[in-house]
Amino acid sequence: QRFSEDKNFENLFKGKKILLTEDNELNREIAVELLKEEGFILDTAEDGTIAVEKMRTAKPGQYDLILMDIQMPVMNGWDATKEIRTFEKKQEQGNRIPIFALSADAFVEDQRHAIEVGMDGHFSKPINFDEMCIQIGKTLSERKERRN
Repeated sequence: QRFSEDKNFENLFKGKKILLTEDNELNREIAVELLKEEGFILDTAEDGTIAVEKMRTAKPGQYDLILMDIQMPVMNGWDATKEIRTFEKKQEQGNRIPIFALSADAFVEDQRHAIEVGMDGHFSKPINFDEMCIQIGKTLSERKERRN
């Protein structure tokens, strides 16, 4: 089994929609292919402003998760997350989408800052894909349990 001995996320990932926000084209293409192999449906944004606009115009439930690069031109991942969290509060639907940072910085301060701006976790580049899938699986499982 690919991720761990006790978790099988295959059915959980199938059909789940991720908004991948990554300015580096090669990183974006690699991530899209790896995540599609796990059953995810991918939409992409090249910077934070595009991600914010996609979230602002998204229908409820259109995305299940956001993977957000931190260092991007135009609008970085910190600012994009803050904007998304601000209009989520205004919508008052209680649908807080999980957002995970993708960052070249692995410092504890960066991980702490990710939580402070409203992110749900932090993955350091180069990404350990199995660890990322385990964390995504746990997050999606918890959300599913809360809805039931």
